[in-house]
Amino acid sequence: MIIDAHTLAAGETVETDVCIVGSGPAGLALAVELAGQNFRVALLESGGLEEPNAATQDLSKGKTAPGYPDLDITYNRRFAGTSNIWHIQVGEGEMGARFVPFNETDFEERADIPYSGWCITRQDLDPFYERAQSICKLGPYNYEPDYWKDANTPTLEFKSDRIKTIVCQFTRLNKFIPENRAVVEQASNITAYLHATVVEIETNDTAEAVTRLRVASAPGKEFGVVAKLFILATGGIEVPRLLLASNRVQKEGLGNQHDLVGRFFMDHPCYLGGLWYPASPQLFNTTSFYDIRRVKGTPIMARLVLAEEVVRKEGIMNVFGFLHPRTAGYRSRVLQSLRTLTQSLRKGKLPKQAGRHLGTVLGGVGDIISITWKRLQQPKVDLTRADKGGWSSLPQKDKVFTCFEMFLSAEQVPDPEKRITLMDERDALGRPRVKLDWNWKHPIDIHTIKRAQDIFKEEIEKAGLGRLDVIRDDNDLPYMTAASAHHLMGTTRMHPDPKQGVVDENCRVHGVSNLFIASSAVFPTGGQVNPTLTIVAMSIRLADHIKAVMASQMVGAER
Repeated sequence: MIIDAHTLAAGETVETDVCIVGSGPAGLALAVELAGQNFRVALLESGGLEEPNAATQDLSKGKTAPGYPDLDITYNRRFAGTSNIWHIQVGEGEMGARFVPFNETDFEERADIPYSGWCITRQDLDPFYERAQSICKLGPYNYEPDYWKDANTPTLEFKSDRIKTIVCQFTRLNKFIPENRAVVEQASNITAYLHATVVEIETNDTAEAVTRLRVASAPGKEFGVVAKLFILATGGIEVPRLLLASNRVQKEGLGNQHDLVGRFFMDHPCYLGGLWYPASPQLFNTTSFYDIRRVKGTPIMARLVLAEEVVRKEGIMNVFGFLHPRTAGYRSRVLQSLRTLTQSLRKGKLPKQAGRHLGTVLGGVGDIISITWKRLQQPKVDLTRADKGGWSSLPQKDKVFTCFEMFLSAEQVPDPEKRITLMDERDALGRPRVKLDWNWKHPIDIHTIKRAQDIFKEEIEKAGLGRLDVIRDDNDLPYMTAASAHHLMGTTRMHPDPKQGVVDENCRVHGVSNLFIASSAVFPTGGQVNPTLTIVAMSIRLADHIKAVMASQMVGAER
């Protein structure tokens, strides 16, 4: 059942057994797993069913870090959360998101990577990854290239095993949200409350147990939720925000006795690896495996990754590369300078550094003629597919494209100085807004991308597949194309020692007997791949634990 919290009376108390805060992928997975149990579940969602209005989304505003997006665009206040703004085109008129499990090194403690290591392994999570496939509306739990490729779609072959191919599967929004929402609506033991924003977690006098949630449905209108168990599933910004703001008993914030809540914020910045010019244009006709296509009924795409042995040996972070085919003259400095000059002159003014741009154009007249001639000769096709996916179905690819643009994405080093903190400014419901301190220039992060560029270049050229022209900025630093993938991780990290983590191996907040977190906020490291499949797998694992705890409490009550 789904109801609008606006219909609840001010001061009313909702009584339940398990309360889940947040209906994004984590909260939704928990609700689906707890559907049909012999205990009551309340699911609280800050937004509604439709696109959030400006007032609702304003609740997410805060002070962002230099170069990082505004915080309110990185997550969505609406039933099903940020899944509503997944934006990868997976078919004609279909949007979705990329899913792939973390690899073994993502869970390992690595000597060269500070604060690395989970208290569970990939093998521990495997059964939950497999169950997550159903909730995420994916294909079989098989991410090995051999299962998906065929003679017409081979993998790229390299001379060594330093680079390997992995497969990603894609969910579709028109399945993920409506089908999981239907489970919630039809479950007799679940009540979802829309427009229900938690403003404070109330505890007993020792802050060892949560007693009640204060929830606002509108400014000045609140109700309460009382439960046996509470689960925060609101993401890497809102989870620490709520814990830090719930400081009536524990002055430094709930669960923050060791000043860890909000620290270790991580995302997945994207970098330009370089331009790959194939030795033969026929390579564009044999690399369909690295494009989004539907295989065996499932949208998939392959990517190139550094092998786990390389990551361990080099002492770097995990990295993957993905490819977009480009036409002649792409990222040509001559064309860029010509474009800058013509655009400015049309406005009746000279651009900055006009002399440098003019010199580049005059010195590159031959390049301009050559590129123009090549473009005139190429077939007319829908070039938007080079970015959106589906380029492999275009005709005459060997005549359309001249290079691949390689992008790199890497996990970030866990760094306690990258963090979420509270501000004095408050939102319309009286909650403190947050400030993000973050950057991408940790020495290990920079070394990781530069080393990955070198390895990809060496292996591509050694295999006779062409040349990779590495691209860096004028300071020889990686060229970052996007600061955020909206993967908000690490701010309530998992560790068995309360001095090193906010939650234990069961995702229970240290020192609080009945408070749990289901979120990428608990990730000790971020992995190089999209986190949602791991979020859902961890949520299913937590749901099993919640079932066991509730069963134990019920047995105890019967004695």
